[in-house]
Amino acid sequence: MISERPAPPAHIGIFQLLNGAHVAGTVSCLAQLGIPDLIEAAPKSAEELATQIGADPQALYRLMRATAGAGVLSEGPEGKFSQTPMSTVLRSDASPSLRSLAIMGGREWHGRGWSHLEYCVRTGKPALEKIYGAPIFEYLKQHPEEAQIFNHAMTQISMIDSPAVADAYNFDGIRSIVDIGGGHGLLLATILKRNPQMKGTIYEVPHVLEGAKSGPLKPVMDRCTFASGDMFCSVPADADAYIMKHIIHDWPDDRCVQILKACRKGVNAGGRVLVVDCIIHPANDFSPSKFLDLQMLIFPSGCERTEKQFRALFAAAGWQLSRIIPTAAADSIIEGLPD
Repeated sequence: MISERPAPPAHIGIFQLLNGAHVAGTVSCLAQLGIPDLIEAAPKSAEELATQIGADPQALYRLMRATAGAGVLSEGPEGKFSQTPMSTVLRSDASPSLRSLAIMGGREWHGRGWSHLEYCVRTGKPALEKIYGAPIFEYLKQHPEEAQIFNHAMTQISMIDSPAVADAYNFDGIRSIVDIGGGHGLLLATILKRNPQMKGTIYEVPHVLEGAKSGPLKPVMDRCTFASGDMFCSVPADADAYIMKHIIHDWPDDRCVQILKACRKGVNAGGRVLVVDCIIHPANDFSPSKFLDLQMLIFPSGCERTEKQFRALFAAAGWQLSRIIPTAAADSIIEGLPD
């Protein structure tokens, strides 16, 4: 008979939770230094790597030892570090790769945002406007290097989400689709490749569209058009479907209603709207989406939503929530039909 291990004391549990910030910081630093790329071919010691990247050998060893303790690297008996499945995901050439997402988590603006969570909770306002005097997307526009990291991180997430969306939803009968806020177009490209009957439009701000023209959409460029404008006022008209991934969760309800109303005005008869986002379930479980919801409060002043909240949002914009389709990723596809 195997006896169950008792739950740790409450103070130990809190220690473990607080240590999560330290673990995330070490993983972010490891990714920024490019260590997983440098040990791809063969294990290396901290001394070898320090010479290669211009770092203090002892400090680098301490960083790598810590990440090895979390399973992100593996330290051998001779003090050389090698890859693990988790460090592989932090390589720049991995598929999927989360390197840029890890780097973004260690950037100053990201850390300062989380340090102002109390302000956000007390006021309901995003932190970056208080810290930098500009909302997140304006801040990124003013800081191209940070915008590049952010865009790469979103593309890397899309490499996981996009196939899951294309697998989960039946696009038969849809001949035209508009991807609103589609970034560099990976989701739209994935959908178009699997649905040769379909034409697509990527709808983005001008500086993002420039990157999209030389990105994942190149193989389907003959069936793709590019458009820019203000999604809160209008979207390209006469589409069978509008899709938006990780857009609605960026904005408060009134702004989301504006986007959804623009889609309702532009959609063809019998068309639909597809919102790809997390669904918050009202349960006392450990769900990453609940912590992502706090990140939406800190940065773009949006939120993750429950099914009930999505139904109300859709109804206010002239849509009826018809079904929620889970995907193999963390997101669901919330489908709306004209009301």
